[in-house]
Amino acid sequence: MLFLPKKGTTIASMGFLRRLLASDGESTPGVASSVELRTPAGVHKFELGWSTDVGKTRDHNEDSVLVITAAQDGDDLRPSFGLFIVADGMGGHRAGEVASSLAARVTAHHIARRCYLPSLVTRERDADQPALTEILIGAVRSANDAVSQQVPGGGTTLTCALVLGSQAYVAHVGDSRAYVLNEKGLEQITHDHSLVDRLVETGQLTRDEAAVHPQKNVLYRAVGQSRSLEVDTHVRKIPRGEHLLLCSDGLWDMVNETDMADLVGGAPSLQDACEVLVAAANEAGGRDNITVILWRSPLG
Repeated sequence: MLFLPKKGTTIASMGFLRRLLASDGESTPGVASSVELRTPAGVHKFELGWSTDVGKTRDHNEDSVLVITAAQDGDDLRPSFGLFIVADGMGGHRAGEVASSLAARVTAHHIARRCYLPSLVTRERDADQPALTEILIGAVRSANDAVSQQVPGGGTTLTCALVLGSQAYVAHVGDSRAYVLNEKGLEQITHDHSLVDRLVETGQLTRDEAAVHPQKNVLYRAVGQSRSLEVDTHVRKIPRGEHLLLCSDGLWDMVNETDMADLVGGAPSLQDACEVLVAAANEAGGRDNITVILWRSPLG
């Protein structure tokens, strides 16, 4: 897993970013996975929390979480940048742990080099530069190639959100999820690539039947499991005060969406909300690793 700082701490580590950009994600797993690129006074900072936990039944954590944020000065016309990744690995002998860590790093490396670094030089996008959704697809496919080559037998889900200002660009493979949370509750952005979810789509199962189906966690699409990979993308504007939530199935499979929304709404901070969500999943049984990232669109 990619280790996170404890509650209330922020890692301001350009060294981590340099290591991330030095190669296509081949750095050794285990360094802190949070980077804030600029923290001068007066910037519009992200409101953000994240947490990961092994759960109650697993002996190690195969989830990986990676967070990179870059806040801009108030007079800078460029939007603030956030990159949030949740990956849930699979495979024996810790192959899942290695696969999820590698996939998160390769994805971040690709996006940072092609999206964030060019913005440091100019505020204008090059007319020949690929669309942001194409950059995200290329990033996840690069991760797919890396996992296929370096982690035989391993695989991982991957849900990635690139946030520019209040606009979220999401790339997704597997059954980790991205949600929008507002006063109406949780709305799932992503679509699970599971066999059971496909049966629900075709009318062969109800949602209630799918929730208790013995094969509900069997995926038909995952990073590292095939040579070619179809990547879902979504573009959503997150209005002021609304939330973007990314999580592994260790959360959404244990805590229903109504309770998730209530727990976030009742927490004093986003970091507290993440830790309360993890605790709720553990109280419900904690049958899997649990990971959550929660971001709120700035109010001003």
